[in-house]
This record gives sequence, C-alpha cells and structure tokens, in this order.
Amino acid sequence: MTDLVTLAEWGAPLAAIGGGALYARHVHPAVYWSTVGLPVSVARLLASYSSTMDACGLTVPPSRLRALAVKATTRREVRPVPPRRGMIRPTSTGLRLRLRLAPGQEPADVAASAERLRHAWGVHAVYVRDVKPGVVELRLVGFDVLRNVRMPRRAVAEPLRVPVALREDATAFVRDYRAVPHELVLGATLSGKSMFLRNLLAGLAAQPVVLVGIDCKRGVELAPFAARLSALATDPVQAAELLPVLVKEMEDRYDLIKARQGIAPGTPDELIASDIWGLPDDERPAPIVLFIDEVAELFLVATRKEEERRDEMVTQLIRLAQLGRAAGIYLEVCGQRFGAELGKGATMLRAQLTGRVCHRVNDEASAKMALGDIAPEAVYAACAIAPELPGLAVVGDTSGGWSRIRTPHLSLAEAAAICRETAYLAPDVPALAPFRPYVPPVPVEASGPVATPRPVAE
Repeated sequence: MTDLVTLAEWGAPLAAIGGGALYARHVHPAVYWSTVGLPVSVARLLASYSSTMDACGLTVPPSRLRALAVKATTRREVRPVPPRRGMIRPTSTGLRLRLRLAPGQEPADVAASAERLRHAWGVHAVYVRDVKPGVVELRLVGFDVLRNVRMPRRAVAEPLRVPVALREDATAFVRDYRAVPHELVLGATLSGKSMFLRNLLAGLAAQPVVLVGIDCKRGVELAPFAARLSALATDPVQAAELLPVLVKEMEDRYDLIKARQGIAPGTPDELIASDIWGLPDDERPAPIVLFIDEVAELFLVATRKEEERRDEMVTQLIRLAQLGRAAGIYLEVCGQRFGAELGKGATMLRAQLTGRVCHRVNDEASAKMALGDIAPEAVYAACAIAPELPGLAVVGDTSGGWSRIRTPHLSLAEAAAICRETAYLAPDVPALAPFRPYVPPVPVEASGPVATPRPVAE
C-alpha cells in the first residue's frame, strides 16, 4: 500500500516533467538540447564509442606491440582499435570532437558512416570535416537548426564578407566576394529569394561599398533600399543606359591599375598591382556590387529593336562577369529561371557565375540550371525543398561542394531602415550620379495625440 501511495505521489510530477520535455523538444529545441539532449547524447557516445566504431567498420587491428602487451597483462581477447577520440566540446546546437585516424583510414571512411553514427548517438545529423592529415572533426547537431534560424554569435561581417544564412551544420554561410566574385540566385515565387537578397543588402549597407541595382519590376524589390543605392534602373531601357557606364568605370579602373604597373624598374614586387586590391589605400576605388533582380526581364524582347538592345546589354553583362573581378566589380544575379531558352549569351553568362544558390523551384530543369553543371547530386536536394520552408536553399560552387542553408527572417521595414541609417557610407562615384534614385523624405510622426474629427450630422 505504501508503494502505491508513493507511486501516486510521484506520478503526477514525473508526468509533468515528461510532458514539459516533449513540449520543449518541439517548440524550443535549443532549450531541450541544452537540458536533456546534450547529457543523453554524451552518455550514449561515451558508453558505446568502441562498439559503434566497430559496427561502422572504423576499427583496425591493434599493433603487434599492443597485442603482446594485452596478452601479457590480461587474459582478455585482443580487440580491434577504434580511432583515438579527442575531448568532447559541447555547443549550443550540438557537440564537436576530433578523431585521430589510424594508418590506412581516410576521412571518406568516417563520412560514409555519418548516418550510422547519427542513429547510434541519437542526434539530428553528423558532419565530418577534414582538419589536417590524419585528423577529422565530427560536428554533431542535436536538432534541426534550419527550422528556426538563429545566426551564430561569432558570425561577424568583414569587408566584402557577409554572413547571410545558416548552414545545416549550424555554421554561418558567408557570402565572400573576394573568394566568389559573382553569384547566381534562383528561386520560384515565395521561395525566399527576396529574403536572401534583403539580408545581403542589409549586410553590405554597413560597409563602404557601392551598391547598384537593376530591378525591371519597376523597382518594387530594390526601391525600398534606394537611400543606400548609388544607382538604380527600374526597366530595361534604364538598364541599357546604366550598364555601359559600369563598363566604362571598369575600363577606367583598369587604366588606373596599368598606370600603377608602369612604374620605374627596380620597384619592389609588392608595389606592382594586378587588381585594385594591390593599389594603395588612398588610390583604391571603392568596390561595386551590382544586384540584378529578375534577370530574365533583360533577355525578353518583343521587337527587333528590343533584340538589338538586349544583345548589347548581354554583351556588357558578360564583360562585367569576365573582367569585373580585378576592377572590384561583383555581380549578384537573381531570377526564377536562367537557361539557354532565354536567348543568346545566357549560358555564357551563367558560366561566369561561380557561386550558386537554388531555392525552391517549380521543376527539375530549373534546379539543373543552377546546380547541374557544378554539383549534380545537389539537384535532388533542391527539388525536395518544401513550400512551407521559405528561405531554405541549396548552395554550391564550382568546387563541387554543396550544402543546405536557410536565411533568417528580416522584414522589409528593418532592411529599409538599415539602408537609411547607413546612407552616408555610400561612396561617391561621379559616373553613377545621373542614376542615383530619388529618396522621398521620411514623414515626421506627430508628437501628441491626433484629434479625431466629429462626424457631420446630415
């Protein structure tokens, strides 16, 4: 009877604790991981490390000296040896530990067993990173970090490097224009493409970078950021006038670089420049980032006259993509589709766009346009993006690597406010002055209560 009373007394609190843990796991996964998931996963890892590595085929026969020592000191059976494990380092989203591989093993062996390790240790995902020869790092993610995106605290913007999204391994996806000069961003309507562009613009707005926009949807996407833009074209006619100015600016910068190269013989090599980053600080022009929203609008034509204008614009875009990096001009090309059906020059321009970001698309062909030529296996991951996950995308580059990312939510009002506050950082480029967008003054809110007029009696 006493046992039944005790069980009844403790039953309700235990049920409440269990229900609270289940609620936290679904609603607040980070809290659940820190309180419950982390201790449980660490206990599983420590208790089953050797057996799990043996089951995954990651053990090797012991050395002859170790086998003789075991036989001489104990009567136990000589067992295979797993990779030497380093210290376990907990994080807010998972665990990290390093493994020293045995002779004959390679990182690919561990990466092939990542799914088995995930199930054995009860975590959401396991990622393998090569640290140095013979050492790999396992990054264990405790929950789906892409469901509720929170950027890492260490993700700090640097010149031309903007942390714009979160990777599925809980690290920041950094848009680095020095490493990847040009990028193609594809996505269907409501896929989160505009959110990606919004975060990127807000990150660059706080840097001394010239921001130029081409938005042929009458400027509805880029006009809210007009305070920070140095130039904005809102239709193909204005774009046809703006692109030659950018090409002329690129040529002038090459003349500046050549003038610096033509210095007297005997000058140290570090003073000879091959791009604008080799110029002295007081001579270096500010970098330019060109945002093109709905690039297909630049290719669509209805008359022969428009076709001639289209060919000129495409030629200028290809020149900027091929030669702009050394002059400090970078392209961010966005659209819903971007393939050979757009017309002459589309495939050639796409080949110059090193970075690729593919949001949810409406067909497999669109995913192949973005990722098929650099990472064919990423095409299926892009096609599997659900409509209820806006901002989720697959990112890749010409190295063949790819991963899933998701952009944090940033409202249009917040992004526009950032651009207004950083408008003074816009570098002065005289050639772009005729294309600077008009910025209406911000209305001043009334300080006191506004009286409501009485209705007029009829």
